[in-house]
Amino acid sequence: MTIKAEYIWIDGTEPSPLLRSKTKILNHPTTDLPIWGFDGSSTNQAPGKASDCVLKPVFSCADPLRGGSNLLVLCEVLLTDFSPHPTNSRASLVAVAEKFADQESLFGIEQEYTLFKGSRPLGFPDQTGYPGPQGPYYCGVGSDDIYGRPLVEAHLDACLNAGLSLSGINAEVMPGQWEFQVGPLPPLDVADQLWVARWLLHRVGEDFGISVTLDPKPVRGDWNGAGCHTNFSTKAMRESYDAVVTAAESLGKNPAEHVAAYGHGIEERLTGQHETAHYTEFTYGVSDRGASVRIPWQVAADGKGYIEDRRPNANMDPYLVTKLIVSTCCAALS
Repeated sequence: MTIKAEYIWIDGTEPSPLLRSKTKILNHPTTDLPIWGFDGSSTNQAPGKASDCVLKPVFSCADPLRGGSNLLVLCEVLLTDFSPHPTNSRASLVAVAEKFADQESLFGIEQEYTLFKGSRPLGFPDQTGYPGPQGPYYCGVGSDDIYGRPLVEAHLDACLNAGLSLSGINAEVMPGQWEFQVGPLPPLDVADQLWVARWLLHRVGEDFGISVTLDPKPVRGDWNGAGCHTNFSTKAMRESYDAVVTAAESLGKNPAEHVAAYGHGIEERLTGQHETAHYTEFTYGVSDRGASVRIPWQVAADGKGYIEDRRPNANMDPYLVTKLIVSTCCAALS
């Protein structure tokens, strides 16, 4: 049986990496997917004189676009001596996740994104000007307020058919802006699945002639930015409100370290307006969407649960963000 395996990896483009992929033909089903290679000089990951990089499969799932027994294969990038490539942020998460595995961390990540047709977001006039102000678009319905739903539904179906753990979708505050949620899952699983879901989003967009951006501020002015709100809990937090507060407070001990790793352009989004705290400040509060970290009201009422770090950008690296949150909160809870 011939299988098409789409090998997916994260490149070395700065300031925000891009997804790359290519197809490997396998002549029979296998659970032991082979390593492969690519030209790193074409992906900002190697010089031309020593261009070979290694792809090591770390996660695979059904390919919902090609169907059959075909696969999507997420890979981490290695050097030819099989050490992690400098752009391989997954490797550092592995060590942190293993160190604090006994705390049973879980993440739910809310990925916002914006759909573009040409140089304008869907729902914006073709050439110049703006749609009506924000208000009716969030979780709206009807062709006056909602743009791109066929693509969004096709992406949701693709993710579910691939076996990814999506937990929902919704239209967001700005026209042409949407969100999908991945999780709850452990750190490595949620990060791997988010990268594959992002790849599927871009790939499905090709079929509609619509591009997807994770730009944290896709339209300047009085418009919401695009974030990747990151919900987090440990076993202790799921049993005790004191642990929830401890975790929230721990994220304020060194906020600059987190903000620096939460996605390029964060200062354009975390302005203190549009449901954000300013990037130079740290606050937390119950039901406060203008805080850096929100404790949902239901968590306060139940006396246990999770926190939401509202600072990560839409273009954040989930390996870096989950590593920082696990290492900070779990150390405080140890």
